[in-house]
Amino acid sequence: MIVVTGATGNVGRTLVRTLAESGHPVTAVARTIQDSDVPAGVRAVAADLGDPASLEPALAGVDALFLLVAGEDPAGVLARAKEAGVAKVVLLSSQGVGTRPGVYAHADSFEQAVAASGLRHTVLRSGGLASNAFAWAEPIRTHRTAAAPFADTGLPVVDPDDVAAVAAVVLSEDGHDGATYVLTGPVATTPRERAEAVAAAIGAPVTFLEQTREQAHAQMSAFMPAPVVEGTLSILGEPTEVERTPTTDVEKVLGRPAAPFSAWAARNAAVFA
Repeated sequence: MIVVTGATGNVGRTLVRTLAESGHPVTAVARTIQDSDVPAGVRAVAADLGDPASLEPALAGVDALFLLVAGEDPAGVLARAKEAGVAKVVLLSSQGVGTRPGVYAHADSFEQAVAASGLRHTVLRSGGLASNAFAWAEPIRTHRTAAAPFADTGLPVVDPDDVAAVAAVVLSEDGHDGATYVLTGPVATTPRERAEAVAAAIGAPVTFLEQTREQAHAQMSAFMPAPVVEGTLSILGEPTEVERTPTTDVEKVLGRPAAPFSAWAARNAAVFA
């Protein structure tokens, strides 16, 4: 049995489906999950990573755990996993732990807790997700515009389905214990180029509007803590050489190249049309 936390998210939803289609018994966990949110045969359990005790019903009889960075007590979550007999943990973390550990201290604390747990473990450090472009869905649908700062600064954003595919392999196969994989797309693309890819996917022009740093800061502050806003804007505007450079870890695990942003846009065109 494999437990997937964050099972209704951009990575988790695909991961649950991928594991289930491969014949693995899966328990899907999210705070408000219902049976209708998961494929047939998948067990849905409502639990909150912010309350480790709430996970206990989900962990019974489980072999492997896919863990998000959420809540403030990773050691508590991992202790309950260990008590339940979980043998392997795969943590979805952030590339920023390696490039900006001071800013991504929360994710770093989860990585440290996993390393100290005594459980077999693998860390997936994701770059920026292509699905962040869903923020453009409403403005593109209603008035064919997309706004973002740093219009011509490129980053190799990763398709969340590739992150899910890597997680599925690592959860279900041996040979990845102790590894840290940094997951990115195959090439760096700019916000302007990503807006053009969405336009090509929907067959309609999209006007790109470059935000100032201040405008982007105000928008992000509505749903992000202040340190994360600053760290995110620094990555978007002044990425390090490491952050700008695609990795080959998706291909290393999956045996195929990472998918480009244009493929993600084509697959999700209906959301923007």
